[in-house]
Amino acid sequence: MVPQRVSLITIGAIDLPELRAFYQKLGWSEPEMSSDQYAVFKTAGVLLSLFPLKELEADSGVQIHKSKDTYQAITLAINVNTPEEVDAVISHIRKIGGKILREPSAAFWGGRTAYFADIENNIWEVAWNPDSVFDEKGAMTSF
Repeated sequence: MVPQRVSLITIGAIDLPELRAFYQKLGWSEPEMSSDQYAVFKTAGVLLSLFPLKELEADSGVQIHKSKDTYQAITLAINVNTPEEVDAVISHIRKIGGKILREPSAAFWGGRTAYFADIENNIWEVAWNPDSVFDEKGAMTSF
């Protein structure tokens, strides 16, 4: 059996210092495990790692086609506690140079959602779901 969990998400960074600075501008801090070679950010549910793209290619043994001009075929999400937080997060993203892909709006499923891209076009959703349940650490346990 394979454990049903996601422990770490790694984004291959074209420009690690620049991408690291963007995530620091979100207000996210790095634990001691970060170094000059990679960045790690603790989130409520998983660790988010930024790793140089060329090193990720060498480590995985595959060539990854990525540029700052194209969007990636994965969406990461930040679920928040209130509909107002969706707007506040998007406002902050706009101030630090993120690209707003979709302004906050009511979702067909009853929540509120918006989308942004970081400076390397990794896509993030910011969402409030009225049925979401979070544990004491802020990790979403159901929706």
